[in-house]
Amino acid sequence: MTAARILLIDDEAIALTNLSHVLRKEGYEVTTCRDGAEGLEALGRDEYDLILTDLKMPGVDGMDVLREVRQRLPEVPVIMITGHASLDSAVAAMKAGAYHYLAKPFRLAEAREVVRGALEMRRVKRENQELKLHIEQLRNPHTLITQDLGMQRLLETARRIADIDSSVVIHGESGTGKELLARYIHQNSRRAQGPFVAFNCGALSEDLAANELFGHEKGAFTGAQGRKIGLIEAAHGGTLFLDEVAELPMSVQIKLLRVLQEREVLRVGAVEPVKVDARILAASNRDLKEAVEAGRLRNDLYFRLNVVTMSLPPLRDRREDIPLLAYFLLRKFALMMDRQVQEISPEALRRLTEYDYPGNVRELSNFIERGVALTQGDTLDVEHLPQHLGKLSVRVFMPQAAATPATLEAQEKEHILHALDLAKGNRSEAARMLGIDRVSLWRKLKKLGL
Repeated sequence: MTAARILLIDDEAIALTNLSHVLRKEGYEVTTCRDGAEGLEALGRDEYDLILTDLKMPGVDGMDVLREVRQRLPEVPVIMITGHASLDSAVAAMKAGAYHYLAKPFRLAEAREVVRGALEMRRVKRENQELKLHIEQLRNPHTLITQDLGMQRLLETARRIADIDSSVVIHGESGTGKELLARYIHQNSRRAQGPFVAFNCGALSEDLAANELFGHEKGAFTGAQGRKIGLIEAAHGGTLFLDEVAELPMSVQIKLLRVLQEREVLRVGAVEPVKVDARILAASNRDLKEAVEAGRLRNDLYFRLNVVTMSLPPLRDRREDIPLLAYFLLRKFALMMDRQVQEISPEALRRLTEYDYPGNVRELSNFIERGVALTQGDTLDVEHLPQHLGKLSVRVFMPQAAATPATLEAQEKEHILHALDLAKGNRSEAARMLGIDRVSLWRKLKKLGL
């Protein structure tokens, strides 16, 4: 990996030399400047991942550098260094957009930790930008979004069979995107200009299902005042997608088998069949072999449908797709609701990625839609997600009967350490979990000797 590039600006030669030496030992590529004006020139020549600048300098000071960086390079974090430590200067720098500040004299371990945190935040933002760029390139609303190798192989198979008119059965848990995969096959086939018709086989009674699929003639039954074209005919020249095909009543299965064998439809009440040219794609969240063995699906219909079988993995088995899908859905719902939400906080994204999703992509979509609806600013955060996605658990200290009760300071120390552990050492995220700002957490850590 390329070493992070850091720009260090300080008018004190000793401080500049010492800090640059420490950062280079950490493996960073460091450029040093002796005043603010020189630092701004360096910013115009090269790109940097992080900027550390002294606050008080003659001429162009640290606040001038910060304002310029925020205007020209808003994604680059800035750490302020000051020998004039005061709450006012820290607050002013943070309000102006500084990531953090270091008060001289600072410990080198403290400087290393703050730098690591800033660079981690920069890395996450860069990844988010790349995800959003990828999403912007996905113009088709029915595109299957994935960077998972297994899913990419599945899509390659779908492209290979797209122009073959053989029937396909798509297996997958509820919410994995079976209809989306069916649309993908249709759009990559020679039938792409024809209609794509979807029907849920378990949604209607026997008579209504037959009427919807096969249509009827005028006078076929009471209330049939005119001819109705069924969905199979409506899919002529295109694709018919039958979701939950094992739920079809037996009488309807027999008629569907005739369609597959003879390529013709007999409307309810009709004498002469009608020729149709529609490709059949079927889907089920159950094993169709078990449905055959249980007597719910005809064996001959199973073999007619199951020429090619494709299995969609659950979302928990393709976790690397979750950030990509989350940002795609964020953009989608932000546009729908006319909201300015553009980001997902690192902690919210971590919780989304670690969840198991029994409802698969449909459940993720529900989380993001809910989050966008609740978000008032530009970032979807943990507070906008359902509570069961995980939260900071409060440890209850239950001393033994003979033991001395833990002091309040000891409990506070343990609680902060627990937060830091959950945040994987990221102090900004730990502060967010604890409900305090970064400066307050920093003070507590110093006070507790952490």
